[in-house]
Amino acid sequence: MLIKSIEDYGNIYGKIDAIMIVNKHDIVEYSAIVGPDHKLMTKDVIGKNIYEIYNNLDERNCTHAMVMRTGRPVIDQRQVLEDKNGNTFSFITNTFPIEDKGEVIGTIDISFDLSFEGNAHKVVKKGDLIRLDQIVAVDPKMIALKEKCERLGNLDAPVMVIGESGTGKELIVEGIHSAGKRASRPFISLNCAAIPDALMESILFGTVKGSFTGAETRKGLFEMADGGTLFLDELNSMPLTMQAKLLKAVEEQRFMRVGGEEYITVDVRIISAMNAEPEKVLEDGTLRRDLYYRLGIVSLEVPPLRHRRGDIPPLVDYFVQQFAAKMGRRIRGVDDDVLEAFDRYSWPGNVRELRNVMEAAFVMADPKTEYLRMEDLPDSLTAASSLKVGKESPTEVGLAEMVASYEKEILLRTLTHSRSVAEAASKLKLSRQSMRYKLMKYQIDFNKLM
Repeated sequence: MLIKSIEDYGNIYGKIDAIMIVNKHDIVEYSAIVGPDHKLMTKDVIGKNIYEIYNNLDERNCTHAMVMRTGRPVIDQRQVLEDKNGNTFSFITNTFPIEDKGEVIGTIDISFDLSFEGNAHKVVKKGDLIRLDQIVAVDPKMIALKEKCERLGNLDAPVMVIGESGTGKELIVEGIHSAGKRASRPFISLNCAAIPDALMESILFGTVKGSFTGAETRKGLFEMADGGTLFLDELNSMPLTMQAKLLKAVEEQRFMRVGGEEYITVDVRIISAMNAEPEKVLEDGTLRRDLYYRLGIVSLEVPPLRHRRGDIPPLVDYFVQQFAAKMGRRIRGVDDDVLEAFDRYSWPGNVRELRNVMEAAFVMADPKTEYLRMEDLPDSLTAASSLKVGKESPTEVGLAEMVASYEKEILLRTLTHSRSVAEAASKLKLSRQSMRYKLMKYQIDFNKLM
């Protein structure tokens, strides 16, 4: 069976966690799993009978068998697969026929991992929420932002928080919730980019038993957040059809579960966030204008770290205390030249990047040292910080290292303003293969930038 371009399916569906191709004799001819190591070819299953690989599959519940019988696709089928070792995997599956001259000669199975259901959204306990007074800031822009958040706490109006990845948008959102009358009620956050399109409605609104194969009656996030706050992160990643349903639910404060016949009324405050400018997402059509006007009644912008450099020293002090306690180190601070390097650097990953740099420096520092030094910092940061002030290349940093550092910074900046690696590659006019090579070269994990 000839497969010309497996990646074409990635272009169509975006997020894919597994692909499997099975021929008409039930033999697996191709299998791939997308995970932390990018694409892992699962050679151990190729050439084997699908029913031998998964113990719980039979002619009745196997989507491959269904498609081979009917010749029609099976869409959005929830499946729990169990291998011979007792490991279970939960997927939502789309299985399509592969035809040759009108004959169905096999199937291609495209699946989305359902393990996200436990971590794409979270219910935060009251004591674990960040308060506004815990947000480290001395910069006038941040002080003014915190004062606005304090005033917004007791209001019910929707709030939209805008800022680059890593600026601390979720901390601001938690601070708003903690400062108001809903502080004792639920705070639930959802990363819209982590949910496959087919499951967004059931995650938000819940399901009724029997509404689709395997469906049970359960609450959605709207019900779980009743009386409190529902935080929708990366709102512009939500499918447009779902945005229309969200708008209706927000305006009416009621909705139906998937498969339900009765409206459920709730009292939920919506706070949303995006890492892209509203003008851009409205222009490219990834966010409905009517939803933006409804949820963006109050809009707050979190400035990037490079625009509030006065916050770098207190943030450094905070991370020193945090990591010293966590790692049991005697480190009390950083050398002056480290602070100077931090001030020169552009921080494309913002506060999250500063935290990661501090953690890395703690790991690399001499166990007996009391102050972090330049040699404890990642090479890419020291080279880039030297580049920023227009100095000639220092003798200890060659041209190749400086160019590599600059290339990495461009990659990080582009990735933090993109919804996917494919989008970033398109912006940089790179092929997917070239982009994957550069991510491996600089050890960049896109998921950790979000």
